[in-house]
Order: sequence, then structure tokens, then C-alpha cells
Amino acid sequence: MTRIAMTVALVGGLCGFATPCAYAQHAGGHVMFAPAELTWTDLPSLPGVKIAVIEGPLNQAGPIMFRLKFPANYKVAPHFHPGIEHVTVISGTLNMGIGDKFDNAKTRALTAGSVAIMPPQTHHFVWTSEETVGQVHSTGPWSVTYVNPADDPTKK
Repeated sequence: MTRIAMTVALVGGLCGFATPCAYAQHAGGHVMFAPAELTWTDLPSLPGVKIAVIEGPLNQAGPIMFRLKFPANYKVAPHFHPGIEHVTVISGTLNMGIGDKFDNAKTRALTAGSVAIMPPQTHHFVWTSEETVGQVHSTGPWSVTYVNPADDPTKK
């Protein structure tokens, strides 16, 4: 699948995940959310992962912010995003590596409070050993492109 087609498919699947509350409040200015107020939904492009969109929509140009909740023992194959990505680990441990091939031994354990900043197109991969929540700040439109298209979980 071409990168453009993958982007359209992924972003199209994510568009409905931003809560109307987030859109309405952001359009009016100041926004505040407590963790209990976030709406978690399934993320079809990563079966088993939940997403809570805080600022968006993810398929349009502009600032975006969302949280991803990974289950224990989860693995995301090498992939990249079109824009800069700022990741803050909220809870758990996100093991992150840079490169085109998944290698547990070449990852760094990012615990709660840790931050990763990746320039656009940075090939990276992640895995968890416990439930882990990360928050992503970026600029939309946001998408995931797998280094090896066969790793795309939506194609399995």
C-alpha cells in the first residue's frame, strides 16, 4: 500500500475519535481536562490499544494531542510519522528503539515522566511489558506508516 493510501486509511479511522467536547472547548479557547474526563475508544489501526483525543482532529492541519493506552506485552513494529512527535510517558514503561528493524535489545526504557522527541520521518518501534499510557503532541494531519507494509496490523 502506498504511503498516501496508508495515511488516508489510518487518519480516516482516527477522525471519529476526538470528542465533541474537545472540539467545542478548544474552538472557544481555554481547555482543561482531568484524566477521568477523557473518553477512551478502540484504535482500529492498533488492535488492543485505546486512544483518547484531547486536541484535534487528527486528520487536519493544526496542533493535536492524544493519549494512547497500550496493554501489557504489546509491540509496535518499526514505523514513522509525517510530523514531529513529542511523546510523554504518563504511566508504565514505554520501551522505544530507533531504526528499521525491531530489536528489544536496542530500546530504551522510558518510565513515567520520560519524554521522547522525534523529528518527522524518524523510524522507531515500541514495546511494553506492563500497561502503559503515553501522550503525543504533534501537528496534524497525523498518520502511521510502517517501514515494512506487511507489519501493518490492519492488513492481518
